[in-house]
Amino acid sequence: MQCDIIRLYHRDFSKYAVGKEPALWEIYDAVPSELEEKNKRFFLSHIAGKTNFDRVKDKFLWLSDAGVVHPVYNITEPKAPLKINEKRNLFKLFLSDTGLLTSYYSDSVRLGILSNDSSFNNGGLYENVVVQELCANGYSDLWYYNNKVLGELDFVIEQDNNVLPIEVKSGKNYFLHSALNNVLSVNDYHINEAIVLNNGNLRVDGKIIYMPIYMLIFFKRNPSGEIKYHLDLDVI
Repeated sequence: MQCDIIRLYHRDFSKYAVGKEPALWEIYDAVPSELEEKNKRFFLSHIAGKTNFDRVKDKFLWLSDAGVVHPVYNITEPKAPLKINEKRNLFKLFLSDTGLLTSYYSDSVRLGILSNDSSFNNGGLYENVVVQELCANGYSDLWYYNNKVLGELDFVIEQDNNVLPIEVKSGKNYFLHSALNNVLSVNDYHINEAIVLNNGNLRVDGKIIYMPIYMLIFFKRNPSGEIKYHLDLDVI
């Protein structure tokens, strides 16, 4: 069924993007392997050699506008407003449907995911789940941060003009997050809170909320643009 859906996507590319379809297929089909890269950034050179990004960016925008992929752009620093710190030529690219992402995996990998086999690296899969859920809850703009000194934040979003970093941990050592610690220690960023999504239990430690990944359903963005979420820890 999932493979049939992807074939239908390819057919639609040919129908609605005449002349662009080979590049669209190549980009879309490259997403799963790009998410296996260390920092999950989409490298244009992996599909188009040394082509200038400006020459192919319309293909990425077409896929994004069609709703089949979602880009997460790099920011130069985690300070609001994040939009003005955006670098659109550096980005991660995720599929809008995590189920379709898993259809690119081998049977053994899918079985390992279902059986919670810790030998598999599920980082890219988990991040795709996070992107899909955040987008479904109204977050149309997502970013990530990468700095040679401070490290990398998986995701950064805005919450009522405040910056909220989100780290995604698929393994057991989710308390280890040096990049997040480094960023929180920079007073000039004025970050009051951060989220670490994981497979453990809900816990608060200073500025950091450790949250089971399924609790993303409580993140909602209302139509006015104001983001509201509340965690009632008294019921735990």
